Amino acid sequence: MNKPNHLEAWLADEHRIRQRLEAGAGPGVLQPDQVAGKTGLEMMQAMLSGEAHYPHIAQTLDFIMVEVGSGHAVFQGTPGEQHLNPMGSVHGGWFATLLDSALGCAVHTLMKPGYGYTTAELGINLVRAITPKVQRVRAEGKVIHCGRQLATAEARLVGPDGTLYAHGTTTCLVFETPTR
Repeated sequence: MNKPNHLEAWLADEHRIRQRLEAGAGPGVLQPDQVAGKTGLEMMQAMLSGEAHYPHIAQTLDFIMVEVGSGHAVFQGTPGEQHLNPMGSVHGGWFATLLDSALGCAVHTLMKPGYGYTTAELGINLVRAITPKVQRVRAEGKVIHCGRQLATAEARLVGPDGTLYAHGTTTCLVFETPTR
């Protein structure tokens, strides 16, 4: 059975989102007064719309958030020569960072105003090498459970043809953020 190839749609999404981000706030760090009173989903939506800064690491590792909703986040990455290990395939740290971003941001979308989270555990399983022939991959994260103190999520790293390259899970500690 042939798998559908979504590369053209992925590239179109990426182009549209990059234009919006370049016209917006650009990379940076959100300040406490910029997030005060906002839910995690509102913060993620503001980043995706270009209204709020997105993290510099997205430029460093060449990936972007392409979708966000309640309990899920999707990141798209471009594996490049700068991400290769000495054997010529993409370094596992790049896989892990892309998955960690989708996992953490999926959890972030469920934070109430005044709450944050931090990763307590991250588990990654690499199931297939990514070579320079792979033009894009997507990390699709979704929350499994979000409680008062713990949140768990899972993610899959796939190619546009549906090929699975890696999958992962996270456990996050949920906490009330200190007020000034």
